[in-house]
Amino acid sequence: MTLEELNTFVTTQANVSMEAYYWWCTAFMVIIHVGFLMYEVGATRMKNAVSSGVKNLLAFAFMIPTFWLFGWYIYLAFPLGFVPIDLEGYGTPWDVSMGPMLSDQATGIFWAAFTLFACTTASIFSGAVIERIRLSAFTFLAVILGSVVWIIGASWGWHADGWLVTGFGYHDVGAAGVVHTIAGWFAFGVLLNLGPRIGKYNEDGTANEIEGHSLVSSFIGLLMLIVGFFGFLGGCLIWAGSDLGGWINIYGAPATLSSFAFNTLMGLSGGMIGAFWYSKGNPFWMMSGGLAGIFICAGGLDIWYPGFAFIMGVVAGIIIIPANNWLHNTFKIDDCVGAVSVHGVSGFLGVVVVGLFAAGYPASGDIPPTSFVGQLVGAITMLATGFIPGYVISLAMKSMGWLRVPDEVQMAGIDKAELGLKAYQEN
Repeated sequence: MTLEELNTFVTTQANVSMEAYYWWCTAFMVIIHVGFLMYEVGATRMKNAVSSGVKNLLAFAFMIPTFWLFGWYIYLAFPLGFVPIDLEGYGTPWDVSMGPMLSDQATGIFWAAFTLFACTTASIFSGAVIERIRLSAFTFLAVILGSVVWIIGASWGWHADGWLVTGFGYHDVGAAGVVHTIAGWFAFGVLLNLGPRIGKYNEDGTANEIEGHSLVSSFIGLLMLIVGFFGFLGGCLIWAGSDLGGWINIYGAPATLSSFAFNTLMGLSGGMIGAFWYSKGNPFWMMSGGLAGIFICAGGLDIWYPGFAFIMGVVAGIIIIPANNWLHNTFKIDDCVGAVSVHGVSGFLGVVVVGLFAAGYPASGDIPPTSFVGQLVGAITMLATGFIPGYVISLAMKSMGWLRVPDEVQMAGIDKAELGLKAYQEN
């Protein structure tokens, strides 16, 4: 075998390895949506259990074709802002790259992974609005979030030419900002217009706890989410081939699977312990704290020391509870699963802590090193990118009478009133 043939063989093997790796990352990401579905159904009262499940399935189904139609193009076309760069059709559904090209081992598999990232943003939003949003309204908003809004943020903060990356050295390898911050604050914008469930608040402004019908289902769902997030976070790494140094992060800098394994698990455990302690043993917050612990570490999964990731996880598990209470008491929202706090607050902090504790970390190529200013700009950008369209679009939908089910439907239960179904048969 000549040297040229050997190089060709090595390159082909690297491409095949990357293709197979992303294939299985994408498969594991589907488990995220099984987890969110079980999590939300369990947090829902029995009279709305079917509609909560249907809502998740519809978001998943609609996200795939819309991300193929325009989501992938948005990622490639808008890294510099709102004016698209000239791609000569690349990423559009009529381009030859968006089909089964034998010479293209990357486009379809990367598109699939990003599509599942998009589905994740919709599922994050989904839990916050259960039991009173119209199915059609939720599906429309989910498509806006997953196939338009989050991918704009990803184009700015993940793409090699993204203005946050090239201008500010934005570092967010595990999507603390581009997924969790955007989705969490998009949900907050919608919640302000959607309003709380009937019976959530008393006339004096005090809140009532509306419990779901199956805490066990929520437990299983949360654990499945953690399994799925290993696929999600694994999809934030790229196998460049052994001749190019092995694993690289989304920005092209060297990284390792070991760092992701260490810091994901340490953040998870820290979050569970912190939330369990602060909530005085509340099992729901314990599991949510585990997720928050992962998200606060996500921005710097490739660089944290595992002991520090554990400490950050503890902090996140504690912070999300008073943050959730403050948001509810101040704005009278009804975030049924604490999504704004768990994803929005933890994700925001996950971006900022990189600037606080990893400032000066070198990046690849001409990308500036990380800085506190750059990370703060990025975090605020991601918050605004999520909140503004979430609030403005849902406000327009509210004015049209499209956002919320009528009170009589909510009282009867969406399953019975709109679907003519019930989750469980009576004995």
